[in-house]
Amino acid sequence: MTGSPEHPGFTARLKSRTVGDERARFVYLNNFEVERSWGRDDRGLPGAALSFSSVLVNRMEEVCVLLADQDDLVILKAPVDPHYLDHLRSLGAAAGDHLLVDDNDVERSVTRDALASPRLLAELAGLADGRTYLMPLGISADEEELAARTGLPLAGPDAKICRHVNGKIFSRELVDRTGLTPVPGKVCRTLGELESALLTHLELADQVVVKESLGVSGRGMTVLDNSSRAERLVRMLGRHGSTTDLSFVVEEWISRRCDLNYQFIVDRDGGVHFETVRTALTRNGVHRGHILPPDLDPDQIEQIAAAAQVIGSALAAEGYYGLAGVDAMIGTDGVLYPCLEINARFNMATYQNRLVERLLPPGSHAMATVFDLRTRRPYGYGEVRRALADLMFNAGRGVLVNNFATLNASVEAGKAPRGRLYAVCAGGSPAEVKDIRDRAEIALTRMVETA
Repeated sequence: MTGSPEHPGFTARLKSRTVGDERARFVYLNNFEVERSWGRDDRGLPGAALSFSSVLVNRMEEVCVLLADQDDLVILKAPVDPHYLDHLRSLGAAAGDHLLVDDNDVERSVTRDALASPRLLAELAGLADGRTYLMPLGISADEEELAARTGLPLAGPDAKICRHVNGKIFSRELVDRTGLTPVPGKVCRTLGELESALLTHLELADQVVVKESLGVSGRGMTVLDNSSRAERLVRMLGRHGSTTDLSFVVEEWISRRCDLNYQFIVDRDGGVHFETVRTALTRNGVHRGHILPPDLDPDQIEQIAAAAQVIGSALAAEGYYGLAGVDAMIGTDGVLYPCLEINARFNMATYQNRLVERLLPPGSHAMATVFDLRTRRPYGYGEVRRALADLMFNAGRGVLVNNFATLNASVEAGKAPRGRLYAVCAGGSPAEVKDIRDRAEIALTRMVETA
């Protein structure tokens, strides 16, 4: 439901708590995988640099159109398909204006594209009026440079603070310090600490996971199930650099009933305002969507909200303010682990908040999901609508595409024939939502196979 003056919508709350003015104008900049910039100088795990196509990741910036309110703007790498944009606006799912980079380099982030765009830089500089702010997904040195070159202030703290509080080492030490229920594990800054932690925890668990402090999307982590593999990893790291400059976390692998993600906003004065909690869908550590509402009892929700206050206060003490998302889980034994990792930035759930408030009736169920499709050519949004037919979103039910550009990004760039369509499937029950999602996948697969 849409926010009212007494209960402002998500974007108004975000503006009020980050810049003190719910009527401020935001220029959204969706720099997905900002961790690549934060972790540029960190030593990584062997093989961890192998990644999902940056071409697709860089076009995930389009999902930001769902956050913009009437006076806001969104920086994009390429125009939104006009039929897709018309559909979103007819639903009230998108507003605001769009600013395009001068040259879309498919391998470059939207921020790097913007920095290489004289026309866009001049356009942004012309927006500086004392109440217009750059609002990136996350703030790194690149976004600081963009702010300096345009005169638009950032709606968040500096890159040094953001990098620090987004590290898994920070999350791990916060959990240990505050008494939140921890996954058994240890911070490792030297090769000796890593070797000791691996051997210790492999005696206590069938598997352990090693995480780079600033890894992202399932990369920068490896799972080990015996001491021989652990010793091999230690030897490889020892051969390829210093033994005292590591930034890893080792944790025991916990069998889980479900993954969770919850969000809150830390305001400029250090107040912590809980927003949402959702079931997180993951595969091999990679985000695959969300389910809402989550299947949690009131006590579990209360525990999560209390953890948000603890974590938010710790973030505020470091000088952080803005939106934060936290990954959590419930083990198969029912134990809640309320802080696996802090993402002091936007995440995919953030871009669903305005949509959910405006379009889903009370009592609705929904699944944010991904359709992986083998595309042989670019598709227009009209083709997707025809393929989905009566499954298209209407009156609170059906499939609402929330990122279309990723369907065509790879094939348009002459890369691998694979595309992704991000969507929210909504219905009156979990069973109905699953049925809609399954039928949509069949319809979309048929669309690309018969082209």
